Amino acid sequence: MTIEAGSKAPDFTLESTSGSVSLADFVGRKLVLFFYPKDDTTGCTAEALQFTALAAEFAASGTSVIGVSKDTVAKHRKFIAKHQLGVELASDPEGETIAAYGSWVEKSLYGRKYMGIDRSTFLIGPDGMIAACWRKVKVAGHAEAVLKATREL
Repeated sequence: MTIEAGSKAPDFTLESTSGSVSLADFVGRKLVLFFYPKDDTTGCTAEALQFTALAAEFAASGTSVIGVSKDTVAKHRKFIAKHQLGVELASDPEGETIAAYGSWVEKSLYGRKYMGIDRSTFLIGPDGMIAACWRKVKVAGHAEAVLKATREL
């Protein structure tokens, strides 16, 4: 099943830097779920910093923001501390939620094919439906585009 705008958001329960978090926690509120490959890499750090820079504006629009990767919660905490991040990060070590959102994909680097996380973002509306999705995200300007979409929802 392909996840796209208008689809029901797949349910999840993950351990995060603030404890257990699940889709049910956000009923009646907006949620941005962004999937990224790995803590403390150039692109992932830039993306997390951009969401952090806009954290107050996301909160003002009634939107929570959670980043998800396969990294452990302990690694997420180090990543947050190192870069003073202001977003919650959740751990999906088995990749079940990542796969449910269609973000576990075949990638290619220097002709070598491998499976990995597609940098992707989902805006989930207060009704639990996907309001917007972004795949193969380019980091520059992405957080601003997501913020704009949350304001329009």
